[in-house]
Amino acid sequence: MFHLLWVVLIGLIVGVIAKFILPGDNPGGFIATVLIGIVGSFLGTFIGRSIGHYGPDQSAGFLMSLLGALILLAIYHLLTRQKIR
Repeated sequence: MFHLLWVVLIGLIVGVIAKFILPGDNPGGFIATVLIGIVGSFLGTFIGRSIGHYGPDQSAGFLMSLLGALILLAIYHLLTRQKIR
């Protein structure tokens, strides 16, 4: 139970910091921010394991989670930007 609360809390913190670093038209709301942080952590873990920084049983640290969340927001911005006419 406490593990789930910890994941949500860290996801919220990482999501808020990522939105602060990469401002703009971001998906809003508490749930979207938490999901950006949590999925960013999974992405950071995947990237870290791919480059050999983390072992098979390790998860991403705070900075890799933040990097993953920033990558997600950057992809979101690329997909949703409108063309200038």
